[in-house]
Amino acid sequence: MQALLVAIAIRARELREQQEGQAAVEYGILAALIIAVCVGIIGTLGTDVSGLFNSAVTSL
Repeated sequence: MQALLVAIAIRARELREQQEGQAAVEYGILAALIIAVCVGIIGTLGTDVSGLFNSAVTSL
C-alpha cells in the first residue's frame, strides 16, 4: 500500500512539472506575440504620432 502511494506521489510530481514547463512555453509564446504586435503598431503609428507632437510643439 505504501509503495502504491509513493508511486502515485511520484507520478503526480512528474505531471505537475510537465504542466509547469508547458505553461512557461505558452507564456513565452504569448509574450512574444504581444511584443510583435506592439512593435508593429509602434512602427506603423510612430511617425504619425511624432509628426502630431512636433506640430503641436511648433504651434506652441
